[in-house]
Amino acid sequence: MAKFNKKKLPSRHTSLGPDKAPQRSFYYAMKLTEKDVAKPFVGVVSTWNEAAPCNIALMRQAQSVKKGVKAASGTPREFCTITVTDGIAMGHEGMKSSLISREIIADSAELTVRGHCYDALVGVAGCDKSLPGLMMAMVRLNVPSVFIYGGSILPGRFNGKDITVVDVFEGVGKYSSGKISAKDLRKLELKACPSAGACGGQFTANTMACVSEAIGLALPYSAGTPAPYEERDKYAYQSGKTVMSLLKKKY
Repeated sequence: MAKFNKKKLPSRHTSLGPDKAPQRSFYYAMKLTEKDVAKPFVGVVSTWNEAAPCNIALMRQAQSVKKGVKAASGTPREFCTITVTDGIAMGHEGMKSSLISREIIADSAELTVRGHCYDALVGVAGCDKSLPGLMMAMVRLNVPSVFIYGGSILPGRFNGKDITVVDVFEGVGKYSSGKISAKDLRKLELKACPSAGACGGQFTANTMACVSEAIGLALPYSAGTPAPYEERDKYAYQSGKTVMSLLKKKY
């Protein structure tokens, strides 16, 4: 079991010394033990919500991250932040909310880590603005950090072919030009998105997932497995262990 000198960690400001007794009492209220409080605090942030399918598998993976942190002698502290998903926000007034959501995601993650003096961070995200938002926070914070993608959606099946939401957008155009009926468009929309996960196309989510590995913020091969596959959870678990290894090297 790894040993950490709490006096060197940022979390000393909220957990070490007689004058921090009030702060520690809050942690005890959350069923942490004195041993838990003596360990490094690791923020585990996800953009989980029910706004879109790209987010709904993230909390499951965050639990695996927490198990990895605990296995490596850390104390995980889970929190969530927002997402505005382009797929639902586009084409109306809501699109004005999309880009600024990236900044809010970055700001909220940074504020949470700074405000509570967490020693490290693991971020789980699955939508166009949430991936770069969490990565931006990690760079700003300059604490040991690991990013993990929540995974892409599985393809749907329609008329014997794999389809994605892209086919639905194209279907709207075909309906408008009289190439397909309203009935066929309805069948298409009901089949295109069969599971949790980010849009099935090379849009920002899947692109930034590739980038996360390329720039070294994510574990190799962690971005490829689709969101519904529980195989993803092993990468989440390992991400928790890895951030503790990075923390040990830093301190």
